[in-house]
Amino acid sequence: ARLARRLKKRDGQSVDAALEMTRVTLDVLERTIFTHGLAREPDALGRAITRYFEALGPIDPLDVFGMPDWLPRIGRLKARPALRFFAEVVDELIERRRALVASGAQAPHDLLTLLLKAQDPETGRGLSDLEVRANIVTFIGAGHETTANALTWTLYCLSQDETARETVEAEIDAAFAESPAPGMDALPRTKAALEEAMRLFPPVPFMSRQALAEDRIGRIKIPRGSLVTVAPYVLHRHRRLWDQPDAFMPERFLPENRARIDRYAYLP
Repeated sequence: ARLARRLKKRDGQSVDAALEMTRVTLDVLERTIFTHGLAREPDALGRAITRYFEALGPIDPLDVFGMPDWLPRIGRLKARPALRFFAEVVDELIERRRALVASGAQAPHDLLTLLLKAQDPETGRGLSDLEVRANIVTFIGAGHETTANALTWTLYCLSQDETARETVEAEIDAAFAESPAPGMDALPRTKAALEEAMRLFPPVPFMSRQALAEDRIGRIKIPRGSLVTVAPYVLHRHRRLWDQPDAFMPERFLPENRARIDRYAYLP
């Protein structure tokens, strides 16, 4: 609702959809992770997150050739300022919340409080500040940047397909006329548009893992230490798996068609 009000004030102007989606996902994170809000300006945090992923996203040639970890990677060096900013923001949040919990005041029942109060059931040991910070940074990165990308690409795809856009708008208008907060079950065409956009533009286009031991995939031998890359972007556009793979066709994700999509053909 806040996003809609903000956009309404700029009616007739061009807006950066990616920036607006970043803001709205940060708004959601504020409600779920740190109820009292961020200690910094949200747009600055959004930019730091973007810079961080842009720096660390590409595969470094030193990793491909198995060079030792102590050799500096360009991506890691570029990501340092953003990571420092992250750490400062999260440390401020942790410090303020620890003080609130220690004072005996009623702390918000959100993820940050739960992490600070978490204890190992056997040893009674809690999480260190470093462990709490690592969890919060992961939630901010994974829960915000990927979601913002999915929303941005969905808006882009709908902007290029007038019929799909009109269908989604009509469904949303009808659903909200019935309920102030309809569930996704009432929005099958909207959900299908989101899923189809994530097929064409997966928020995580590839994932890399190192083989801990020798393995085999079909007839391919995987030596220990190999870098194995799974690329949803390639998988989602594979001509053996998808009809018209490069076309935006939300109807393929409607309930009556969704069951025909193989579990391992779609990894959004």
